[in-house]
Amino acid sequence: MSCNRPVNGGVPPYCTVDLQRAHQIARERGPIKPVYWVVRGILQPFFHVYFRLRRIGLEHVPKQGPVLMASNHRSFSDPFMIGCCLGRPLHFVAKVELFDKRWKAWILLALGAFPIRRGESDEAAMETARMILERGGVVGIFPEGTRVRPGPLGDPKRGVGRLVLETGAPVVPVAILGTERLRRGWMIRPGRVTVRCGRALTFPRPLDREPRQSLAQEISNRVWSCISLQWEWLGGLQPIRHPVVVGAGSWGTGVATLLARSGATVQLVCRTPEQARELGIARSNTAYLPGVELPEGVQVKIASELCWDEVDLVCLAVPSRSLEEALGSVCADMPAHVGVLVLSKGLVAPAGTSPTALVLDRAGQRPVACLGGPAHAGEAVRAGAAVTVASPDRTFAALLASSFRRAGLHCDTSSDLVGVELAGAAKNAAALAAGAALSAGANAAGAAAGRVYAECHALADARGASASSFTGTAGAGDLVATVLASHSRNRRAGELLAEGVDPADIPAILGQEPESLYSVPVLARAMSEAGLRGAATAQLAALAEGRIAADQWADLARRARAGPRAA
Repeated sequence: MSCNRPVNGGVPPYCTVDLQRAHQIARERGPIKPVYWVVRGILQPFFHVYFRLRRIGLEHVPKQGPVLMASNHRSFSDPFMIGCCLGRPLHFVAKVELFDKRWKAWILLALGAFPIRRGESDEAAMETARMILERGGVVGIFPEGTRVRPGPLGDPKRGVGRLVLETGAPVVPVAILGTERLRRGWMIRPGRVTVRCGRALTFPRPLDREPRQSLAQEISNRVWSCISLQWEWLGGLQPIRHPVVVGAGSWGTGVATLLARSGATVQLVCRTPEQARELGIARSNTAYLPGVELPEGVQVKIASELCWDEVDLVCLAVPSRSLEEALGSVCADMPAHVGVLVLSKGLVAPAGTSPTALVLDRAGQRPVACLGGPAHAGEAVRAGAAVTVASPDRTFAALLASSFRRAGLHCDTSSDLVGVELAGAAKNAAALAAGAALSAGANAAGAAAGRVYAECHALADARGASASSFTGTAGAGDLVATVLASHSRNRRAGELLAEGVDPADIPAILGQEPESLYSVPVLARAMSEAGLRGAATAQLAALAEGRIAADQWADLARRARAGPRAA
């Protein structure tokens, strides 16, 4: 059950607790001190023994007067860990959903909590925090606005800055490490938790005492930078700062630009010294991504010039058939702990190996991920895009997603690595099919693309993929964007095939390799070896290899019947 927005400004519809009364109690009475100190007396020794609680910087916390304790948020236990650093009661915000029962609300109020509606500007909660601070109390606040786990820290909201401007209270930046690993389901596991309190920060109040949004956000950012430094000092996961991008095509150049925008120093690896020299001088990839200037944070190199000392990510932005060669150029020097993000959307010949599986085979066990979704390079750099990072390692996926979000992309995460990889290969194959059949009409193009996409979906299902990867952004969304885009290489390759152009001449005409031209035969072979019916894909592969004419393939694709198993 969750608290919905209130009806007519009142209490959320299912709540049996008057939230206005809860705020009044927090403002006027605060926690019930006997209850608070008894619970504190029980929990603190337990935390020290069971969680090996370590507290650093307690001398920085003011002993009296108003104080804001601003902390990162990983677990429900965070307020209690912060409370153990104080010699007086802590008031803290708790999501309104926790106040749905009277007995729960009584316990929370007795311990110093007051309700807040997440995801919206909750003026009642802000007023409660302000009144507690004005009477000299201590308020715990989480600038991220919600729990962020796993991965690096999230981004701060402006609430803490607003409270500072309204009250003039000092802010103690607090970093907590280890609480995210304490709970699995309903089981509380032993672990090690460290809380580090930094020096209190004070900021001048505006003369008119009216908080401005931009100023409040700037204060929140400054407080958050102190929290981030302490988090990293404790050993918390750092954001990506020194990635290597192998491949200076359109998407490689685009991803290098995006990562540089996120604050990273990027090494972009070109195929030849001549390309590296030209790109380094021009600072614009006119051949593959015209109109996009490389940021100062992008260093253009060849593989032999790479500096591996601080590298924390390798992105492989090459076609799937060039993946093994690209891996060979960096594999020997790549540190064992560095994760790999694969941007290829295809399968690797001859066995139809997925790109990430090839990385694990050649580079050993390490975090791997792939990037899916509709993200044409030029548009992604200029206007953003919606992408999906897939990895079985949730922490690695969250780390990558946070970097792309800071660069201006909307980024989801998924654990379905197989599904997102095959969805990318499927959309390229379907776009090739649509382009090749378009001369026979839109109906023919739709039928051909649908047959091929369904057969690829059956292959993904056989390999254990989730259906949602094909129906979501990484699959259907990417397919629509590829078919509609005027500059789509894969659809355009299909149109050239329909015009009778030799497949070997198409890359030179397009100026780049269309991934589908080489991955479709691999997909067809993988379907056959898996015992799947893949008639439309097999005929498309014959077209891509120049073994049949386009009109013959379009006729066969319209009549082919997709299904999971061969007869």
